[in-house]
Amino acid sequence: MGGFDEKAFDSPADEVEESVETGPADKADSSLIAHHSSLDLAVCLVSGGMDSCVTAGIAREESGELAFLHVSYGQRTEARERRAFLELADFYGVRRRLVVSLEHLARIGGSSLTDPSIPVAEADLASREIPTSYVPFRNAHLLAAATSWSEVVGARRIYIGAVAEDSSGYPDCRPEFYEAFQRVVDAGTRPTTHVEIRTPVIHMRKTEIVRRGVELGAPLQLTWSCYQAEEKACGRCDSCALRLRAFREAGIEDPIEYA
Repeated sequence: MGGFDEKAFDSPADEVEESVETGPADKADSSLIAHHSSLDLAVCLVSGGMDSCVTAGIAREESGELAFLHVSYGQRTEARERRAFLELADFYGVRRRLVVSLEHLARIGGSSLTDPSIPVAEADLASREIPTSYVPFRNAHLLAAATSWSEVVGARRIYIGAVAEDSSGYPDCRPEFYEAFQRVVDAGTRPTTHVEIRTPVIHMRKTEIVRRGVELGAPLQLTWSCYQAEEKACGRCDSCALRLRAFREAGIEDPIEYA
């Protein structure tokens, strides 16, 4: 749509992957891909994690065409996350995909995800403190990139897998943050631009997200949640602990391997 030249992003961090070849085991059902084909284009932020995977499945149900956006911001597990992003894009048959670099977030620092001098803390799911893995105001940067791309390609919706109910307590995962950012989008784009931010899993517990993913046939085996390891998930960081608890409470075996 429009005159957007996706090949203009020619640095390694920003290249667009076009291939949609999939193996038989991880190929999305063709009827699912064709469903709602007359509806509008939606941009889906896909980190490669479980929440964004299930959000993409929901977006697929609600939208005709999806565009997948992945953001590299200097996170420890970026290579593994990008692999998950590409595999999820292949699974869902998404041809329009973009990887953008927000490496300034790593230079700003302040998070154990981007600053190697700050250790990734062991999980403490009972704590109400904001963990060291919080990347200051990260989701505003992600939404800004998604809004810019949406305006160029003519997307009407942005999907993001933010979770408030049963997560690490990041302030930019709260519903009021997205309500406020919607007003920013409305005020800061062309009068003819109408982009809606959708957060379909924001009020779900992680257990509910697992169950919803299974209902949707979402490829949870392709996702990556660990904050510090790329070969086998560590099983000790906040993200691993939340994921493991969710699968356990759902009575479903987690399909990824742990150290």
